Amino acid sequence: MTDKPGIVITGASGRMGQMLIKTVLDSDTARLAGVVERTGHDWVGQDIGIAMGGPAQGVIVTDDALAAFSTAQAVIDFTAPEATLAFSKLAAEAGCVHVIGTTGMSETQIADLDPAASQTVIVRAGNMSLGVNLLVQLTRKVAAALDEDFDIEVIEAHHHHKVDAPSGTALMLGEAAAEGRGVSLSEVSDRGRDGITGARKKGDIGFTAIRGGDIVGEHDVLFAAKGERIVLRHMATDRAIFARGALKAALWGQGKPPGAYDMIDVLGL
Repeated sequence: MTDKPGIVITGASGRMGQMLIKTVLDSDTARLAGVVERTGHDWVGQDIGIAMGGPAQGVIVTDDALAAFSTAQAVIDFTAPEATLAFSKLAAEAGCVHVIGTTGMSETQIADLDPAASQTVIVRAGNMSLGVNLLVQLTRKVAAALDEDFDIEVIEAHHHHKVDAPSGTALMLGEAAAEGRGVSLSEVSDRGRDGITGARKKGDIGFTAIRGGDIVGEHDVLFAAKGERIVLRHMATDRAIFARGALKAALWGQGKPPGAYDMIDVLGL
C-alpha cells in the first residue's frame, strides 16, 4: 500500500495521455492508479507499459471509467468536450478530483460542469503551465492600463494535428484582456477575417490561429497603437510542462472543498 494519491489518466493513447502517464510514473508524489481508453480501442486490456512500447507497469488499460475512478483520488483529462462532460459526472460519483485540460469546450459545455463541481473539485484550465498563467495575469494588467487606442490581437500557433481554434489558451488570454478592459469577450471578439472585411472596429479583441508542423504552442498578445507596440509572448517547446502542471493541480485539489477552480488558484496567483 502507499499513501501517494492515485491518478487516473483518460485518453491514454493520445500524445498528451502518454505524456501524462510518463509524468505520473516518474513522479515521487503520485502513483498511476488507472488508464482509460474508449471502448473498442486496441489498447483496452493491455498493460499500459507494454502498450506504450516499454516494460509492464501492472496497470491495465480499461474502458470502464467509473471503475477506474473509484480506485483513485484524481483523474487528469485531456480528451474531447463530450467525453469530458461524461467523465465529470463519473468523477463526481467516484468522489475524485477532476483536472480538465480539454480545449474546445463551448460556454454551454463549461456551464454543464457545474453540477459535478457542486460534488467534487474540478480544476479546469485552457493551459496548465506556470508561464502561460503568468502571461494571463500580465495580459489582464496591461489591458487595464491601456485604453482603446491600443488594438489587442491574440496570435497563437500550434501543430497541424490540433482540431480547435482559437486555442483554449488564446481564449484564456482574450478573456483576460476583456476583463482588464471591463468588457465581455463575447461582445468584442473578432475571430474571422477573410475578404473585404472593412476596417478594424475600435475596442475589438482579435484572434489569429496558425497551424503547422510540430509546434507545441506559441502565444503572443499584441497591443498596437500609433507609433508603438507591446508584445507579451509565451513559447512552449515541450508538452511535458502541461503534464507537470496538471499533476500539480491534481495534488493541489486533494482535501479542497467541492467547486470549480483554475490554475490561478493552484498557483496562488
